[in-house]
Amino acid sequence: MGDGGQRRRWEYWCVALRFSLLLCFVEQVSAQIRYSIPEEVKEGSVVGNVAKDLGLDVSTLVERRFRIVSGSKDALFQINQNNGVLYVYKNIDREELCVGNVACVIDLEIIVENPLEVHYVAVEITDINDHTPSFSEKDIHIKIAENKLPGARFELQAARDLDYGINSVRTYKLNQNEHFDLELRDSGEGDKIPFLVLQKALDREQKTKHVLLLTALDGGNRPRTGTLNITVTVLDTNDNQPVCSQDVFSVTLQENADIGRIVVRVNATDTDHGSNGEVEYTLGRNLKRGVYDIFELDSLTGDIRVKGPVDFEDNEVYRLNIEASDKGQPPLTVDCRVIIKITDVNDNKPSIGVTSLSNTVSEVSNPGTVISLISVTDKDSGINGKVLASISEDVPFELKSSYKENVYSIVTKGRLDRELVSHYDITITATDCGQPPLSTFKTLTVQISDVNDNSPEFSQNPIELYLVENNPRGESIFSVSATDKDLNENAAISYHIVRGEGTQNVIASFLNINSDNGHISALKSFDFETFKTFQFQVVATDSGTPSLSSNVTINVFILDQNDNAPVILYPVSANGSAEGVEEIPSNVNAGHLVTKVRAYDADIGYNGWLLFSLQEVTDHSLFALDRYTGQIRTLRSFTETDEAEHKLVILVKDNGNVSLSATATVIINVVEPKEAFAASDVKSAVKDEEENSVTFYLIITLGSVSALFIISIFVLIIMQCSNTPDDPSKYLQDVNYDGTLCHSIQYRSGDKRYMLVGPRMSIGSTLVPGSNGDTLVVPDHRRRASGEVRTVFEH
Repeated sequence: MGDGGQRRRWEYWCVALRFSLLLCFVEQVSAQIRYSIPEEVKEGSVVGNVAKDLGLDVSTLVERRFRIVSGSKDALFQINQNNGVLYVYKNIDREELCVGNVACVIDLEIIVENPLEVHYVAVEITDINDHTPSFSEKDIHIKIAENKLPGARFELQAARDLDYGINSVRTYKLNQNEHFDLELRDSGEGDKIPFLVLQKALDREQKTKHVLLLTALDGGNRPRTGTLNITVTVLDTNDNQPVCSQDVFSVTLQENADIGRIVVRVNATDTDHGSNGEVEYTLGRNLKRGVYDIFELDSLTGDIRVKGPVDFEDNEVYRLNIEASDKGQPPLTVDCRVIIKITDVNDNKPSIGVTSLSNTVSEVSNPGTVISLISVTDKDSGINGKVLASISEDVPFELKSSYKENVYSIVTKGRLDRELVSHYDITITATDCGQPPLSTFKTLTVQISDVNDNSPEFSQNPIELYLVENNPRGESIFSVSATDKDLNENAAISYHIVRGEGTQNVIASFLNINSDNGHISALKSFDFETFKTFQFQVVATDSGTPSLSSNVTINVFILDQNDNAPVILYPVSANGSAEGVEEIPSNVNAGHLVTKVRAYDADIGYNGWLLFSLQEVTDHSLFALDRYTGQIRTLRSFTETDEAEHKLVILVKDNGNVSLSATATVIINVVEPKEAFAASDVKSAVKDEEENSVTFYLIITLGSVSALFIISIFVLIIMQCSNTPDDPSKYLQDVNYDGTLCHSIQYRSGDKRYMLVGPRMSIGSTLVPGSNGDTLVVPDHRRRASGEVRTVFEH
């Protein structure tokens, strides 16, 4: 055995020793389990119990789950997710799985859930003797000069056996003969190369050909064999063989070298003359098949050139046997060895392997929650194969390294909010340390799952609803709508009206709401004259667990319709009679106030604005009616030819779109002044009392109106500053009037404009402090009915 073979074997044992020490360290740190099974084992065969070998409590296995997340690409093994039993999933052929005479170990990465644990299992596939040694050729021919000295060696073809270890080719046998013996030489790569050794000189005149049989045997329990037929032809003498300039040619070559580049030139010389001294070169017979595709040899010059792509990751060292032979008869040969060492360049990008445990994470996940495991690898070696991993910085996730090199976990580093960001694209970057560095990118999409953490929201609160009175029963009057930032059932909203005690809730009992769409319908018809405003609340509740809710206050303002006809307060004569009869002396002048027709309307605004007109009169030239105040005055003095009794029929109508009206009849009797004297005295006394009373109430009215105006200005300024819509009803004052000309006050509240429309107050009317809605009261102690009229419009 040569020095190269011994050195190679020593390197092999050093590597094996380092691997054993590293394996012990990994088993302590990562709790690695190692199993060994023979190839071709039956499918379903149990490899081992991972749960038992990990020392897991059997009683907790109901809650644990086992699964393989990495390992063989063809899924040769499966694990029972409930009890952790590892078994063979499909047939295993070691020779197909692990090419070459190397140990065949499959590394499995096993995840144990609840809680999450990562364990590593190594399964060694042991060889069985299921292949027979074979030669690439069945017959070979060797030419040997007759003057070849004993001890000459001739390289023979080595047998190949796909089995591993003891089951591979172990020895060779040569059939018994008197001229040749067999010698085995270590190739330096664990193989034995047979050489035919000349034991006794050949004599061509005695025998020209020798037929030999070479048998290769493996080391199996029942050895398998393969044979090679060797035909030796004895040639005539050529007494000088070529000589190589050096025994071993060693050279380094950078991977990815250009095609056609000269790697090395092998030089051999022969001292013979002529054709016996001409040397030609050929590649040895026992090279790996891939060598012929990568290198080519010029048979005349001995130049070895690059023929195909040179990849460091495929092979780091190439060993070539070059045979230099002369052209003598017979030719003489010499073996030259060439060792080509390939140097690495950074020509491979890192690769990223993602084992995604879950591509969906809850928005309430705590920081540190693991969402994925990744591994990075690089086919290059040394600094070119050192990989650094990172993820994008604009995401609430971070990369944490594992105790195993180049294995990382992606965990949450902050609180998540699906309503702000519903998913994240996490970009993973792997960069090697070569020059220049190469990088690989991989994007992992993570969806954020929703939880019920948002209550329904109304766009406005409170809500103002303006509803015209006499609405049809059972029809929809309004619709509320709330939104929820959550998803699915967490955002499915139902509505209901708050029920309770009190006047407002009594009114709310006449309302119904569709729980699905928020449509509100009234079960009764509302009357402005009964209720002008009321309030109720609607609650919106989502369908999450637990459910969340919010409410909205709805302020309802009933708007007036012209549904009330004017009511006539029976005309009251100056003498106090109640029959609608007025007596006046015949000597009154033009413009004399005969009487005043009083009326009121329960409606408000233009619907309650009353106008007076003469529908029937005895003499148009005697009396005139003020259409706004209802005052009846004389147009001229009476004459002797005028009638003593006059009948006036007065029409009172409101100003609604469809006017409603009423009529009053006034009888005016013209009497002599003496007869009217007593009534005149009474009338004068009443008039004086009324004028005094009017003056007093007029002062109070002016003061009240001024104070109300100033308060209204301050309130409006505060409302504009706060920009908060208030209940307009507290600024709308009910004003009774007696049919006089309308006046209006306009103001703004928020983004709405309001207009108060009321009659011009006549002399003899006043505001009563503390009355409901600033009621106008006629100060007549003989009055028999109330004259309240509320006149509020919104515009």
